[in-house]
Amino acid sequence: MIWLTWRQFRVQAVTALAALAALAIHLVVLGLRMRHSYEVNVDCGTGCSAVAAREALENEYFTTVLLSGFLVVLVPAVIGVFWGAPLIAREIEAGTHRLVWNQSVTRTRWLAVKLAIVTLAGAALTGALSLLFTWAASPYDRLFDSRFDTVFFPTRNIVPVGYAVFAVVAGVVVGLIARRTVLAMAVTLGVFAALQILMPTVIRSHLQPPVTETVAFTAAQARGLGISGAGDVRTEYTIPGAWVLTPNTSLLDAAGNPVTRDQIAGCLTGRGPDRDFACLEGQNLHLRVSYQPADRYWTFQWLEFAAYLALAGLLAGVAFWRIPRGLN
Repeated sequence: MIWLTWRQFRVQAVTALAALAALAIHLVVLGLRMRHSYEVNVDCGTGCSAVAAREALENEYFTTVLLSGFLVVLVPAVIGVFWGAPLIAREIEAGTHRLVWNQSVTRTRWLAVKLAIVTLAGAALTGALSLLFTWAASPYDRLFDSRFDTVFFPTRNIVPVGYAVFAVVAGVVVGLIARRTVLAMAVTLGVFAALQILMPTVIRSHLQPPVTETVAFTAAQARGLGISGAGDVRTEYTIPGAWVLTPNTSLLDAAGNPVTRDQIAGCLTGRGPDRDFACLEGQNLHLRVSYQPADRYWTFQWLEFAAYLALAGLLAGVAFWRIPRGLN
């Protein structure tokens, strides 16, 4: 059974290895170039400007890092669509399942071997790609310290492996239900895309209870000022390495009341944000912020990875329950 599965799967496997080799070359070159740029612009001694170094690296590599990260997330989707969805749907659509499932090998064993080999291959391919990209982008990540960013988080370390496992199993189950290859491929892609949208916007922030505290306003962590509909002054507040869940939050006075524009008019001189914020820093202002601390990054990686594995496990259970029944 293993040999048969390999013979049927070898074209996809060789194609995937060739694609991985091409992507590996791209990522190694990108990583080496980015490290050189980091040494020149950041590790250049006292003559460097931190702001200038950040802008130089961002201007040179932002688009490349963004597109390369998109590929890391795209690969699990492609694996689910082209490896998982046709695994059973193609057999049913062609009618070959009647021959295959009437041999000495049971349907359950047939599914177990095929699902295990294809899922492990997809996880290994995605894991290798994620490892390479995480290494390549590390100078960029070190400078920007935004690992919780919606665009960055799903493209690095272990969560892409969870995406690959889920995509393969979801494709198999959809194919088992839809019984049409093209339909199964389309539905698998839609399910994967929907979950990729729901996870960062609805689910991820609830995987751990956030830390909520009142912090002193500091110029270094403020990003602009705005006025809400209620008339209170708001600012986008950042915490290095953390995931701030309330980035646009109201300024509070010493008594905890929202600050109005009139109360800080003396600091808004138009001499530039640095001077204005330095003035505000001396006014004993505070903010109430909810955030996920930076040291929870790996906790979130493992939790999301485990969540996708759990979903894959439930779907695999559906497949093993369904395949012995009514598919003649």
